[in-house]
Amino acid sequence: MNGILIQGQRYRNYYARDYLGRDLYEHGRSISDNLVTCGPHTCGVGAHCIHGNNSECRGHQSCVNQHCIDPCAGACGVNANCDVRNHIPVCSCPPGYTGNPFSSCRIADPEEACHPSPCGANTKCHVANNQAVCTCLPGYRGSPLTGCHHECESDGECGAQQSCRDFKCVSPCSDCGVNADCETVAAHRAICKCPRGYHGDPYRICSAECTSDSECPSYKPACIYNACVDPCVNACGTNAECHLRGLTPVCSCPRNMTGDPFSYCRPFEAPERPVCTCPAGYIGNALVSCERGDCELDSQCPDNLACVGYRCLDPCLGNTQCGSGAVCMARRHIAVCTCPNGRNGDALVNCYDTQSVVATGRYYRFKRDGNYTSQPEDVKVPEAPAAVVTEVKEAETQTKAEEKKE
Repeated sequence: MNGILIQGQRYRNYYARDYLGRDLYEHGRSISDNLVTCGPHTCGVGAHCIHGNNSECRGHQSCVNQHCIDPCAGACGVNANCDVRNHIPVCSCPPGYTGNPFSSCRIADPEEACHPSPCGANTKCHVANNQAVCTCLPGYRGSPLTGCHHECESDGECGAQQSCRDFKCVSPCSDCGVNADCETVAAHRAICKCPRGYHGDPYRICSAECTSDSECPSYKPACIYNACVDPCVNACGTNAECHLRGLTPVCSCPRNMTGDPFSYCRPFEAPERPVCTCPAGYIGNALVSCERGDCELDSQCPDNLACVGYRCLDPCLGNTQCGSGAVCMARRHIAVCTCPNGRNGDALVNCYDTQSVVATGRYYRFKRDGNYTSQPEDVKVPEAPAAVVTEVKEAETQTKAEEKKE
């Protein structure tokens, strides 16, 4: 049904549903310009005849029968809310209610907004604040209003570092076994390797090969980083030979070659006459192999030994510088010649029995180069009477006391 609007001093009709009319016709003739007055049958069913202008009323009122009144009175249905907007009543159901606000509002079923579901395929519908909310099911993606689909159905739908597993794009490194490393991902597939010191199937489990040398076989006797290895592998230079001493690799050039065995061995040239020597600090047969010596300085040896030919040896061994009957003792890495108890004389020449011709209580200290020093006790007599023997013993006692001080 149309409303009728009459401009100026004319009358107008309106409906509670906010329909207004102008330039209206009835039975083929215009009735917009006819001056009418409000009467019992001026307006149609359900319409009101208003004489006046809404602008003359406040915003929440309407001009009805030349009176400014609340237009919401009787305008909306049961339980509905009515708000006046620009003199016009607006009906709505309150929160928690649903229905037609012009007839009746009822308490809404919490799940009613999802029945039927306004969501697309592969979605879930739930109600929040009386509104339907659509979400994609787990493993699906897309627009929940139009429909969701799997995150992937093939590897090509995932990034280069991922693969499609159970319709999801995930890292393929989960294919690697226990203790294995995932090095790279190629063509959506993981490349798994056992780390250094481990062996086994990298796609199942990697285990340590060894934890000590005793667990390794003879052909790979050293346990290095949990792996049994041959220490000679890559230890020597080109053409060099490697032999193990214990677990230490020893490199040497073959007999018909020369050079640095740690870098390169080459054949001898015609005019070459090789002379093999062990380098400083090394000992051994230079034609076979050289090994590092025990020492280079006396201080690197115990106090009773001296550094001789890069070995810690007793400086008295093979000593011929002590005289007949003398005794050699090592002190502070040096050989010391002395006459033993009951003897006296020159320890570098001869030690005499105290009953025979008495020399001095002199003792000598000398080094390996033959140089020596002496500390004399001036006790020298042509014969050895009893009184002189006593003096000699006293001299020996004094000499021994001085030795202890040193």
